[in-house]
Amino acid sequence: MPSTTIAVGSSVGLHARPAAVIAAAVTESGVPVTLATNGGVPVDAGSALLIMTLGAKYGDQVTVACDDEALLRKVADLVATDLDA
Repeated sequence: MPSTTIAVGSSVGLHARPAAVIAAAVTESGVPVTLATNGGVPVDAGSALLIMTLGAKYGDQVTVACDDEALLRKVADLVATDLDA
């Protein structure tokens, strides 16, 4: 599965608001996407709760994996964006 690693851009990390935005985009697409922190177990990016369990803070590296290249880029961009701004 293609993947990319990106730094978390939200100033307070992947908490409720950014997690909800990312999960909504993944759920809407209907395509499986996973997120994982360095050395961590991948979680379903369609679940805001599972995204929050990563404990990813601003600047942490997160690996996004998805078979759909366009969705992979979209989710990576969301992870890299400060969704609290």
